[in-house]
Amino acid sequence: MKRTVRPGQVLRDLAPDMAARDRRLRVLTLGDDGRAECLVVHDHGGSTGRKPSIKIDALASPSKFELVEEADDVTADLRYTRLLAAITAVHRPGATPADYARTAFDTLN
Repeated sequence: MKRTVRPGQVLRDLAPDMAARDRRLRVLTLGDDGRAECLVVHDHGGSTGRKPSIKIDALASPSKFELVEEADDVTADLRYTRLLAAITAVHRPGATPADYARTAFDTLN
């Protein structure tokens, strides 16, 4: 059974090569061409911050993508997406709380 895909949702990629990396995508926009622009928000061993275009039908399939976070008013706010992208760019093993706070402050001002 397919689910409804909406901007703001976070989905975990269940492809065999992605499951071990715990790759998670936030849906940004749904295109008229049947594809969704997504933002990679989590990916062990991969590159976060990328914006892949993925078929909406694939995102709607529970066997291909697991729904991790439902869209809500906060995630629908464009500032949230900008903040998430900025924090993702700072995220690394040596990042400190101050790094995250500084990027959040700079992004929201």
